Amino acid sequence: MNDLLRPLAPISGDAWKEIDAEASRTLKVLLAARQLVDFNGPLGWDSAAISLGRAEKLSPPLQDGVASRVRQVQPLVEIRIPFEVQREELEAIGRGARDPDLDPVRNAARAAAIAEDRAIFQGYDAARIQGIFDASADRGLTIPESFEGYPDIVAEATHRLRSEGVNGPYGIALGPRCYTGLTRSTSRGYPIIDHVRELLDGPIVWAPAADGAVVMSLRGGDFELSVGQDFSIGYLDHTSTSVLLYLQESFTFRVLSPEAAVPLTYAKRNGS
Repeated sequence: MNDLLRPLAPISGDAWKEIDAEASRTLKVLLAARQLVDFNGPLGWDSAAISLGRAEKLSPPLQDGVASRVRQVQPLVEIRIPFEVQREELEAIGRGARDPDLDPVRNAARAAAIAEDRAIFQGYDAARIQGIFDASADRGLTIPESFEGYPDIVAEATHRLRSEGVNGPYGIALGPRCYTGLTRSTSRGYPIIDHVRELLDGPIVWAPAADGAVVMSLRGGDFELSVGQDFSIGYLDHTSTSVLLYLQESFTFRVLSPEAAVPLTYAKRNGS
């Protein structure tokens, strides 16, 4: 029996396939940072931390003439989102229903994806994770009030990366306001987002968890997402009418080269 306890759930094989597929489809759409950072794993549910390759000298020593050091590690954080599926919908899948109500699965997957991306972009102090925006804040640029100025700011960001000796390809993660504004705005009848695309040789990524945007190098070795257990669905409990499940992941994130990202942030208004 595995740690997810799936064999104990009153769910058929076909229903499990539908649940997993629905979660996978939602995660694929919403996970933004994974398109831009290095992925390390899955390392397994039993992985508790990753080595930082460093050691801290301890004092006092255990014995005269004996130097002792403790290895430094970064722990993985666990996230879990419980959700409930109606047994009537699970039974309908067994009868061949093509339209089961799996909104709870989609909602859980959306929450999980946003949580991972928020930790990567914004950081999560409680889990000892520094986000990209904070780590690279001193290299940041201010988003212009008019979206017509966006290509200039992206060009400046790529110039700063090259000036730091950080080569491409370069990609950009756009928060909701940036993405919506760029897709709706034009300059002389030409979509501004296409101007931005011409400045980059990497992807333009819609990133719901980002506040603003960030231009990043995709050369590799600069940003590392380490995953213990990748997104997995497990069983908690059930009643005569519903089944209680959960979506779970363990991960951590490190910014290895802060100079490989240029955050684009909104100007602070007076009083804010």
